[in-house]
Amino acid sequence: MTHRQPHRLFYSQTYSILYLTVTMRKYFSLLLIFAFLLSVGTVFAQDYLVGDEDILKVTVYDHPDLTTVARISGEGEIVLPLIGGVKVSGLTTSQVAQKLTELLADGYIVDPHVSVFVEEFKSRKTLIMGQVNRPGVYVLSGNTTFLELLSKAGGLTKDSGDKAIIKRKSVSPGNPEIIITLDLKKLLEEGDMSSDVLLMDNDNVYIGKGGVFYVTGEVRKPDAYKYEEGMTVIKAATMAGGFTDKAASGRIKIIRKIQGKEKIIEKADIDEPVLQGDIVVVPESFW
Repeated sequence: MTHRQPHRLFYSQTYSILYLTVTMRKYFSLLLIFAFLLSVGTVFAQDYLVGDEDILKVTVYDHPDLTTVARISGEGEIVLPLIGGVKVSGLTTSQVAQKLTELLADGYIVDPHVSVFVEEFKSRKTLIMGQVNRPGVYVLSGNTTFLELLSKAGGLTKDSGDKAIIKRKSVSPGNPEIIITLDLKKLLEEGDMSSDVLLMDNDNVYIGKGGVFYVTGEVRKPDAYKYEEGMTVIKAATMAGGFTDKAASGRIKIIRKIQGKEKIIEKADIDEPVLQGDIVVVPESFW
């Protein structure tokens, strides 16, 4: 017993050290993640362009009597003690703080430290229409991305297509509006967050209906199906539950309308592309 006790003590101490090391690493990792998220949030807040109807809270360090909560007027101004009306619309929150600092330092306060926070976001709005559950006008609270707007609008309907169109006014007068096309499949199904975009004031977002194609004949679930890019005959048949035992898979035909005229593709290969509106016909085998 006396010979084993030191070993037990050694293993106990070693386990405690390892446990403490792992715990501290986890704790440190969480701190890093929290610090990163905090810094990202701070950057976003500093980059926000304030506008008419936004409500700002202005704080001057060591001067609580100057703390002000003010709504930006239709002329883009807020009114503050000592300095009166100040034009702030179109500036970021950090730029507003810098401007107020310079004005207060000009004969009012020695070395002022000003912070500016957005209490309520009212100035920026966007319209989302089409295949979403709650279409309408939404306020852009801070830096709002397309995905955040889509969430506010209740997500996509079952009939939505794979593209979202954002129409944006050009910053240069006289220039045509900017059209941004988003691949919803890449963004939502593949999780490619690089496809997400920050929305701007007066953006118009439209999500149209998805195209369909039809599968009929000797398949297990003949019906209309939502079209996806890269659709082929074999993919269409798979979506329709696969071929029945009677199917003549070598004599499949595609009925397609081109400029109002019907075209028939006989003996379509299984890798033959299927387009929106196509009818894939799987005939019965004669044998």
